Amino acid sequence: MSGDRFGRPGGGGPWEGEQTVSGAGGQGGSSVSDEEWERFLRESAQGAADAPVEPSARAREVQARLRKSGGQPQGWRTYTPARRGRRTGWYVTGLVVAVALVLVALFPQWVAGWFGDGEPAGTPVAAESEQPTAAPGAERAVRPTLDEPFRGSPAAGWADGADGITVPAARATGWMDTAQVERALRRSKEFMVAAGLDPGVLRGKRPERAVALLSPHQRDVREYLRAALSSAPPTEETDPLLLFSRFRPDQAELVGDVVKTRGRLTYREGERGAVEVTADVTFVYPVTPAAGDGGADAEVIRTIVRREVVMSWDDPSKVITEPDTMSLVSYSVDMTNGGCSGPTGYFVPPFGTTDEQPDSASRLDPYDRSEPVGTATGAGDCATATRS
Repeated sequence: MSGDRFGRPGGGGPWEGEQTVSGAGGQGGSSVSDEEWERFLRESAQGAADAPVEPSARAREVQARLRKSGGQPQGWRTYTPARRGRRTGWYVTGLVVAVALVLVALFPQWVAGWFGDGEPAGTPVAAESEQPTAAPGAERAVRPTLDEPFRGSPAAGWADGADGITVPAARATGWMDTAQVERALRRSKEFMVAAGLDPGVLRGKRPERAVALLSPHQRDVREYLRAALSSAPPTEETDPLLLFSRFRPDQAELVGDVVKTRGRLTYREGERGAVEVTADVTFVYPVTPAAGDGGADAEVIRTIVRREVVMSWDDPSKVITEPDTMSLVSYSVDMTNGGCSGPTGYFVPPFGTTDEQPDSASRLDPYDRSEPVGTATGAGDCATATRS
């Protein structure tokens, strides 16, 4: 088929309404030059840089859906990353872990307690202000050590030394006004501290401070003290352990400087208008053999002593007495892990062996302060401790 360039088939002039393009790009009747025609053919074959590309059928379909839905379609292999939110949860978790690591570093014994190889220190219990109605709850049975001599015992939560002896508020009673009663209570506590906590007395020395608070005019007590503190072997009636706590320094020594205590003072008007003070105190002494090597496996025993001492602060106008001294009305003691071989004047912890006790020995919970003192009467009588 022959035909003119841009003309109708068979030659002739332009079609009706057709315009021809001049070489200058204007409108006119001239034909396209041979150079322009060759350039047109070449660019058509190679594709001009700015020439639009005919969209495929799939592209048209996608564009049609886009116009219909009004959004940008997501390709089948595209990945849209999730929006990065605040990592508050991770920050909180990291903080908790950091605090836990610090606690482990500072208090490793807590972790040991969680896994059964130890236990944390006992939670402090409130001071005793009245007679308990029941024994303290059972503790996990673990062996005391030189580092933790009170673990596995209710005493772990008790106060140290004199702080464990509660003194009530003073009020005018008998022949004393409020200030005098307060002084009598303070002196009564001093006696219990001097008799049961003085470091020298615990090592077997003479209880000078305690004796100084006793009236020198009470004949039976004076005779008891003379016999109890002499070098003669004591009897059950003259055993110094009835009033004073003592260990032979060549047999036993205290573990550390702390003795746990729990007890209280009470008072009332006694005979002839006297102020009668009753002290009921339990002392827990952790001790180890004096000749021990002090190693990790050192034996530790708790000697537990509960004393009740009734003291009378007499009216000097009715009873011969000395200032700041009192008379003893009565004294009794319960003791466990202190020896069962007769009175020696010292506690004898049963190191290395099970303390031999008679089959008829009564059973005693040394931490039960709800029962009256006297379950095991006298320092020479033994009771089988249900726990230590």
